[in-house]
This record gives sequence, structure tokens and C-alpha cells, in this order.
Amino acid sequence: MSGGIDSSLAALLLHEQGYELVGMTMKTWDYAQSGGTKKETGCCSLDSINDARQVAVDLGFAHYILDIRAEFGNDVIDYFTSEYLDGRTPNPCVMCNTHIKWDALLRRADMLGCDWIATGHYAHLQENDGRYYIAKGDDANKDQSYALWGVSQQSLSRTLFPLAGMQKTEIRKLAAERGFTDLLAKSESYEICFVPDNDYRGFLKRQDPELETRVAGGEFILTDGTIVGNHEGYPFYTIGQRKGLGVALGYPAYVVDIQKDANRVVLGPLDHMHKNAMKVSKLNFMKYDAIPADGLECVVKIRYNHEGTPARLVPNGSDSMDVYFKEPVFAIAPGQSAVFYEGQDVVGGGWIMKAWNRE
Repeated sequence: MSGGIDSSLAALLLHEQGYELVGMTMKTWDYAQSGGTKKETGCCSLDSINDARQVAVDLGFAHYILDIRAEFGNDVIDYFTSEYLDGRTPNPCVMCNTHIKWDALLRRADMLGCDWIATGHYAHLQENDGRYYIAKGDDANKDQSYALWGVSQQSLSRTLFPLAGMQKTEIRKLAAERGFTDLLAKSESYEICFVPDNDYRGFLKRQDPELETRVAGGEFILTDGTIVGNHEGYPFYTIGQRKGLGVALGYPAYVVDIQKDANRVVLGPLDHMHKNAMKVSKLNFMKYDAIPADGLECVVKIRYNHEGTPARLVPNGSDSMDVYFKEPVFAIAPGQSAVFYEGQDVVGGGWIMKAWNRE
């Protein structure tokens, strides 16, 4: 329970369905300890914890605060910083869902004798022949299936999604009808929870005070190797970035590639940003236990707000997949998640390792 409207209404719906509830709010991070100066916000703030507790009090069930900062630091924050230092663009919400909101939460649920965990995610849970898989939620604007591809079969088998078949407008109407008017006034947050000022560069610098000195002064180069300027350090740039580069080339320039070992950032025009093939590794399959050797046709999303592009998946080793898109895709970033869909169903997903153009 984050203290927000979605998890609160998920609890309300389960309560009205007769479930015996235990509310859990996870304390995952301390913004002040990371050197931030702005007011702590989001699911870990004192206000949010109190809001979650009040819902539990109003509905008459127990509420616990779980100090999970050590696990969150290891599985999410350390991952986040190391990915940028490796020249990739991290996807921390996937790691948090997989390792914190499911794995770590289930361990606490077991301690309390709970059979299920329930969340306020907008997604469906399906089961076929003993396999559990995610499907898109009914509210296309709130669908969160993309960020859930890493959740294991064991975790999914003990999951409930009370909001799966609902629209956000229905949730807000229900909150008003049940008297949870304070929840309606809360704004929704879309930034990374542990970077509430949305300044990931500043966060990296606070995590590693010597980082800026180590990486400053690298070169901006073009795809042919021409040096066109100096940058602030390769971890501070992401594939597809256009703004804040500080170089004038006479045409709109984008970050095409990041060369970690040379501390170089490669720039190019828009037509260099589209690729039609990529390699995906560290796979987790949901709907099927494996992909046929001759491949599978599906739709692939490469970021949360990507509508998806038709592609063919071709197995390449025991834990790797080549993805061949039917048409080129903009700004495929190593480190991001690739999620495979059949219709509304999540076949599985993995981490993007590299992208190229296939003849």
C-alpha cells in the first residue's frame, strides 16, 4: 500500500469481496541520505505511509511498515547506478517489481501466513495449462503490463490484481462514493521514486561524488569518428537524447551510441536513430515456457510508452533472443526492457543488449 488511490482502492475492493487483509507499506529509500535537498515525496514519505495506514484503519485491518531499504539498495539503486556506468539506460521499475514488490514482499507475506499478495497495478493475470502470465489492463492509458515481465511463475501464482478490469475514471468515482475524498486530491507521480526531482545526473553524482571528475571531458564524435566537441561524461547521456547536448552541427543531433571504455558519446542525425534488429538477453517467459526454434511472430515494446512494433523472435542460445522488426524502430537503448506480446498477452521479456540494422 503506497498511500495512493490505486493500492487503496485495491484494498477496498478485496475487503468488500470478503478477503482477510493485511496492509503492507514498504520503506524502500531515504532521499535525504542520497543528498537530495527537496521535500521527500512519493510512496516512502511519511505522509504516504500515514495515508496508507489510515485506509487500513478505516477498513479495519492490520497495517505494517516494512523496512526494506537494504534490499532496495542492492536490487534497484545499485543496479540503477551501475547500468549508467556501463553505458546503458536502466529500467528500475522492472527491477523493483520483480525483486521488491513481488519477491521481497512475498517473503514477508509468508512470515504473516498470507496466501496472496495484491497490488494496484492495472494488468490482468491469466492462467493456462499451469502457466501464469500477464495481460494488458482494460485501461489502455494506465496499462502496466510492460513493467511486469520479470515477475516469476511462482510469484504470479500468488498474485491478485483487483483493478485489472477497471478504468481509472471508475476508480476515482468509487473512491468518491466510498468517502476516500483525500485520495482524489493526490497527484500522481511519474518520475523514478528515488529521484523525485527527476535529475538522474544529480542522483548519480550524489551516489558517487568522484564520478564527475572521473568522466568529465570526454569527446562527442560523429559516426565516422570526427570529433565535434566535449561532453560532461558518458553516464550523463542516453540513447535518443537530443536536448542538452551543447553542440551545434547544423542539423538536429541525437545520441546514437555510448562508448563507455573510450568515454565517447556518438552523435548522428535522425536517420541514424532507427534500427530493425536487436539482441535481448536474461529472458523471462510467461505465456510459454520457451519460444519455438523457428521463431515466433509477435509485437515488441522497447519502452513503456512505445506502442509496440511487429517483429519476429528467433532464439539465439539458452538465454538470448534476436528480434527482427518488420520496420525500423527509433532509439533502441541497451539496458531497457523488451516485452513481447501476443495480442493482449505478455509472452515474456528481457533486457536489450544491442541493436543494429539487418539487411
